[in-house]
Amino acid sequence: MDVDLASILPVFLADSEEGLGTMEEALIALESRPDDAEAVAEIFRVVHTLKGDAGSLGFTALAELAHHLEDLLAELRDDRLGATGAVVNLLLRATDALRGLLAAAAQGADQLAPEHRALVAELEAATAGADAGGASDAGDGRSAPRERPETGPAPGDSPARRHLRTTLRVGLDKLDRLLDLAGEIAVADGRLARLLAEPTAPRSAVREAHREVDLLHQDLQEAVMTLRMVPVGPTFRRFLRTVRDLARELGKEAELVLAEGGEVEVDSSVLQTLREPLLHLLRNAVDHGIESPAARRAAGKRPCGRIALAARHEAGAIVIELTDDGAGLDRERILARARAQGVVADGADLAGRDVDQLIFAPGLSTLEAATELSGRGVGLDVVRRGVAALRGSVEVASRRGEGTTLTLRLPLTLAVIDAFLLEAAGETYAVALDSVLEVVELPAAAEGRRSGHGVFRLRDDTLPYLRLREVFRLDGAPPRREIAVVVRGDAGRPAGLVVDSLLGQGQMVIKPLAPLVRGMPGLAASAILGSGRVAFVLDVAGILRLAGAAGEPGVAAAAGGAAGRTDFGRGGPG
Repeated sequence: MDVDLASILPVFLADSEEGLGTMEEALIALESRPDDAEAVAEIFRVVHTLKGDAGSLGFTALAELAHHLEDLLAELRDDRLGATGAVVNLLLRATDALRGLLAAAAQGADQLAPEHRALVAELEAATAGADAGGASDAGDGRSAPRERPETGPAPGDSPARRHLRTTLRVGLDKLDRLLDLAGEIAVADGRLARLLAEPTAPRSAVREAHREVDLLHQDLQEAVMTLRMVPVGPTFRRFLRTVRDLARELGKEAELVLAEGGEVEVDSSVLQTLREPLLHLLRNAVDHGIESPAARRAAGKRPCGRIALAARHEAGAIVIELTDDGAGLDRERILARARAQGVVADGADLAGRDVDQLIFAPGLSTLEAATELSGRGVGLDVVRRGVAALRGSVEVASRRGEGTTLTLRLPLTLAVIDAFLLEAAGETYAVALDSVLEVVELPAAAEGRRSGHGVFRLRDDTLPYLRLREVFRLDGAPPRREIAVVVRGDAGRPAGLVVDSLLGQGQMVIKPLAPLVRGMPGLAASAILGSGRVAFVLDVAGILRLAGAAGEPGVAAAAGGAAGRTDFGRGGPG
């Protein structure tokens, strides 16, 4: 019987990638609990299933490696071989090899490379040693260093896994709900059409029918959005191996604990964008936060450092906390390096919270020399930019000698936002409602009213502001009465975006930017208005950073610092 490989391959890849993730997690657990029989059984089930599926699809190289791995696992399962660190390390290397062969299979290649043959020989030697009643060294028990590009993709980001980003597993209950809503909308739409066709139909009945259709469409939109929601747990668990390998490369001991919230769901696009920032945060925690075993013992701590990841829903957003029990932030050293590198002016007086935010400044590193993992000053800047791209924020709390907690607040979805509509020089813009603190009239006495920027008094505070028409160099003079939309910057400090008028608020479905304006500073997305016109969704943090880089000190503070000089008035969508 002919096999339609094109239709079966996506399912095979999805199941195999999920299985390899489960296998990796079980191996990390087995390393800390060598007598965990259930972990061994779970690994054996994954490999056995992978071998059978690969063989049935004709992937002989993948099936061969899985077969040799299964032989070794049988020795572990039957207690003829101990789950030593060397054995677990060999199994993890075999997992990496399986993932590589899976990626090759997705591209139509199926052949064991010389390094795979060498690995097969190691597996056979370990199995033979167990059969002979002796212990096999299976390597030295240390992980081989893996290439980790400074700003590269998340761990295990193989071609097969990238292929899986285009697919989602959806529960039948969600599909049933969509089917029910489609039927209800058809009935309601038919009723509305009949009423519209009757000249004598009461207007109240038509309005009621229209309202019913509108509500059903809102339910349909919400149901479609839930299809994109996925739990964060699987993504968190992929980092178990990352922390383990990083700690070994640095001569440290560290464990990642998934504290709570693995079942919390978030839009899949948010989760994909979040992987790289989380990777950099974990690397920073292991490299800069967790001390060496000797230093931890001297401080009265466990030799093995603890890094905890937790997630929860809070006020319509997802909150992710990463906590380590390491050395905490050395604020004096951070401030000294910031001054030495020109990030902070000499003599500037910064509070503790302001110093903490400096770790996200581009180019700032407390290491004197760059290593494979750190010292280039780009890691946490990537985090800040990645979180800003998600319309989120990141907060830092640290106590010297006790550890650091980084809190990420992100929207649940990037597809729909609650937004304010603004107008400047006849152009319509939108700004995410969760970025807006309040709206006030720009005082007539505001400093800089004749220019595109300045400051104004708001109760007991002095706030910097930017005129939106100046940011995008829109033609025309501003009206006599202007509105200041007070927004939250990267560092949590408020600033004002001055516009001509407000057009109200509402929920908007956002779309990617057109190629012509994609990458333009200050713009995050676009949306189609009820009138059919396109409105640009503003990247508030980007506008503030851009203005700060152009030399506006008050705005720079709201943006969380700036580096270099940029002409924030160059060009514009208007």
